[in-house]
Amino acid sequence: MAKGKVHINLVFIGHVDHGKSTSVGRLLYDTKNIDEQHMRKLKDKAKELGKSGFEFAFIMDNLKEEQERGVTIDLAHKKFDTDKYYFTIIDAPGHKDFIKNMITGASQADAGVLVVSGNPSDGVQAQTKEHVFLARTLGVNQLIVYVNKMDMAKYDQKRFEEVKGQVSELLKSVGYKPEDVPFVAGASLVGDNVATKSENMPWYDGKTLLETLDDLKEPEKPTDLPLRLPIQDVYNITGIGLVPVGRVETGVMKINDKVIVVPGREGKGVPGEVKTIEMHHEQMQQAEPGDNIGFNVRGIGKKDIARGDVLGHTDNPPTIATEFTAQMVILNHPTVVTVGYTPVFHVHTAQVACQVLAIEKKLDPATGQEKEKNPDFIKNGDAAIVKLKPVQPMVIETQKEIPQMARFAIRDSGTTVAAGMCIDLVKK
Repeated sequence: MAKGKVHINLVFIGHVDHGKSTSVGRLLYDTKNIDEQHMRKLKDKAKELGKSGFEFAFIMDNLKEEQERGVTIDLAHKKFDTDKYYFTIIDAPGHKDFIKNMITGASQADAGVLVVSGNPSDGVQAQTKEHVFLARTLGVNQLIVYVNKMDMAKYDQKRFEEVKGQVSELLKSVGYKPEDVPFVAGASLVGDNVATKSENMPWYDGKTLLETLDDLKEPEKPTDLPLRLPIQDVYNITGIGLVPVGRVETGVMKINDKVIVVPGREGKGVPGEVKTIEMHHEQMQQAEPGDNIGFNVRGIGKKDIARGDVLGHTDNPPTIATEFTAQMVILNHPTVVTVGYTPVFHVHTAQVACQVLAIEKKLDPATGQEKEKNPDFIKNGDAAIVKLKPVQPMVIETQKEIPQMARFAIRDSGTTVAAGMCIDLVKK
């Protein structure tokens, strides 16, 4: 891991077959994160399968296969360095994995690359729209648009401008500012403007995709927000006692701070005082957002806290919601979602069943505009505003106040059914 460099989680999104995997593969290959020998093997494999030209995509697809088998993967495959940053790439093959990756734990993407094919028959497609709305709903604030397959458009400037116009309209409709979004013209299969400047587009005076990544703004550390630290695990260590472990999402925790862990065993919260903080076996005086720490709190016993509880300062404790309103997208539900449905919500480190009390309105997934009031049900592809009730005490915050604690995924019998964020709540 690159010491001292800022880490950015980067997600690649866009319509199927517009070249996401190939772009990621080319990026990793051209930055020397994959060696020639490995590349040759993939080229042969692609030929053998009658899929010549898919060798770069196989870099990420191999990875998917390995992930399914649960093998640890050589880190270089999906982590890479630029001069400025250290990136973890999340490739988004389709809805399902996209969301799982986007929401679980550390992979809340800081930035996204929207891949749109410049091939004359492609441009903005259905999934392009959904992915953009999804990125917005899930709080991906920085976007780069990469117009791929310019080789198939004979490197025509007019075609690039056309796609740029279409995508700009789309971005505007969901609340991105197109003027803040860089557009890169390239062709991943042949390597134009991914890591090396293209000779084929003299009219394009912008940067390569790799250079554009270094122009991303450093993700802000939300140190000015209230302290929120979701508990991941609780260990009992001989000689020290109870050591809860978790990642600081927002705010700052210092030694001697008066803190409270909620909901805690009784659902009312357990107060205590921070005695020690350590990260990578080193004692620290304070912890900031992004720090994965173990700590010891005077006054908190083993039976008091568990995974899914959240620690905050006593003067601004984490919010327990008795009910909340969410904006969400249904991604992969076998039938339809109706009032009464009670799936498991994954919010920060908590897993709590929540019941659908009301479906207030259905939204257009491409724009977020209201389509229908109080529909009877919602199904795959629908976005909606829904009222929910956790069946047991649960900490969640609103997108306005503490966005880091507002996002969730809904899982049901092993798959991710929906994703969204809390926009309003009733405090306990």
